Amino acid sequence: MTRSLVIKATAGDDAPERCNQAFTVAAAAVAGGADVSLWLTGEASWFAVPGRAEQFTLPHAVPMRELLDAVLAAGRVTVCSQCAARRELTEADLIAGARIAGAPTFVEEITGEGVQALVY
Repeated sequence: MTRSLVIKATAGDDAPERCNQAFTVAAAAVAGGADVSLWLTGEASWFAVPGRAEQFTLPHAVPMRELLDAVLAAGRVTVCSQCAARRELTEADLIAGARIAGAPTFVEEITGEGVQALVY
């Protein structure tokens, strides 16, 4: 049975280390064979917009775009619907592979059997 992991990133440029931890763990979990769903909320929502991940820098960290690409290659990336609305983002504004969904979808994912949820 594949292990499922749902990771919620709640920070962006406002808390770069916490943000990077979420993306790093998500990419590492994908590399380890886990079924990964990365949720972008708050300021992390911006990383689903083309070009934004490339602007993020943190010393001694893997570039954000590489981490995001790793998750997109084998996992799911979702932007919180309320967070998207507050930033006037639609699915047309997002990178390929990202989607917008709300709390009911998040709850469905985290309450599945054998799912581990992490919030950063």
